[in-house]
Amino acid sequence: MSLVRVLYASEHGSTEDIARRIAARLAAHGHRTEVGDIKVSPRLEPGSAAVVLGSAVYGGAWLPPAEAFVRREVAALGAQPVWMFSVGLTAALPKPLRSLAARSEQPRISRLVELLRPRAHHRFSGVIRPEHLGRKGRVIFRLLFCRYGDFRNWAEIDAWADRIAREVGVPGGVRGPGAS
Repeated sequence: MSLVRVLYASEHGSTEDIARRIAARLAAHGHRTEVGDIKVSPRLEPGSAAVVLGSAVYGGAWLPPAEAFVRREVAALGAQPVWMFSVGLTAALPKPLRSLAARSEQPRISRLVELLRPRAHHRFSGVIRPEHLGRKGRVIFRLLFCRYGDFRNWAEIDAWADRIAREVGVPGGVRGPGAS
C-alpha cells in the first residue's frame, strides 16, 4: 500500500483542516496516509510514494517553518513526486482585488515552487476571522472592503486530492485508467 505524506504549516487551523481533508480523500482512494505539522516534523522520513506540502500564506509567503522545511529537505523531496498547496485570502477580497490577486505571482512562493518543481501547485482560499488579525490589520481589512468568513471550497479541494490520488496510482504500484 503506497504511503502519501501530507505535511502542512497552519497558523489558525484552516490549512490543517485542508491537509486532513486531502489525506482523507487519498485514503478513500486506497492510499495509506500520514498527516503531520511541518513545525513538529523536523525531517522527512524515507519511504513515501508521494508528498503533499501545504502552508498558510502571510505577506505573500509560506510560513517560515514551511519555507525552512522545503529548503532543508529539497534533496529528499526531489526524490519523490510532490504536490504543493497554498492557503490564502483571495476569496475574502472584493471582486476587483480578487481577480488581481488570483492572477498575481507571489515571488517567495514561486521560488519554492521553482526549487521543488512539484507535479502541481494549487492555491486555495482559507478562513479569516477578526481575531486572526491585529488591530491595524482589521482596519486595513475593512478599508479594503474585505469579508470575513470561511472561504474553503471543499469540492475544489476534493477534486484536487482526487487528481493526486489518480496520479500517485493504485496502491501496489499499478496505475489505473487515466493516471498520468
